[in-house]
Amino acid sequence: MAEPSWQETLRIRLVERNAKESAYAPIIEQYRRLAQQTKLLKERNASLLRAMGSARVNPSSSTVFVPGTGEDNPVRAAYITSLESQISSLRDELATVYKTQGQNAQRLLAMTETLREKEELSRMESENLRKAREEVSVLRRKVDQHNELMAEKDRTAQILHDEINTLQLELSQIEERNQTLTKDNAKLLQRWLDAKQAEVNKMNAANEFYEDMQTRRQTLSSRSPSAQSLGEDGGNDGSADQSGNGEDKRASGNTTKKDGMQSLVEKGVSLTPNG
Repeated sequence: MAEPSWQETLRIRLVERNAKESAYAPIIEQYRRLAQQTKLLKERNASLLRAMGSARVNPSSSTVFVPGTGEDNPVRAAYITSLESQISSLRDELATVYKTQGQNAQRLLAMTETLREKEELSRMESENLRKAREEVSVLRRKVDQHNELMAEKDRTAQILHDEINTLQLELSQIEERNQTLTKDNAKLLQRWLDAKQAEVNKMNAANEFYEDMQTRRQTLSSRSPSAQSLGEDGGNDGSADQSGNGEDKRASGNTTKKDGMQSLVEKGVSLTPNG
């Protein structure tokens, strides 16, 4: 799991501070060693000088070491002392080196552990990045498919819209044609009804005229004395009967015609708009 941002910032700043502070550490260590060696050399020179001074003060003493004598040469003793001090300083330096090597080993182990953790973290981050890239690629493919689907739907919607406009235009034309046909049908029906009404009026006028003429003829025949004499005359019965029958026939025919005309009138009145 990744560290919080403020902890990572603090760690980076501490590392930068340590790097700045330890930038001159090797130079300082070298100067320290040089100062220590200079001090040792000064002490050795001082001891040698003291030994030479003591030898000059005591001329009877020899500055050359003679084996078998019980006394040591002061120069040799001073030199041995300086060598021992050098050995001691070298041992201290060696201990310091061992200590520094141990610290470096511990630091190396710590850095190795830190490197391993960082590599593990880097591996996890790389895995997460790979998964994120795969998810991004999958989402991009889905977006492309969605865009293609939306484009196809837009084309289909445009086609349907065009078809709807065409059908609406055809529907308006059909409605307009139906309205025209309805008006024409109404006009034709009105003309047919007007024609039938005119025929009915003519037939009614003819029937009225015929009835009027029939009524006048009957009136004239009832007032004429010659008609009575003709009625009493036997020889004229046949003709009278014939004329009467003829009139009856005509009357019956006219009545039938009148009835027929009335039936035509009733038929004309009861006609439907479709005829």
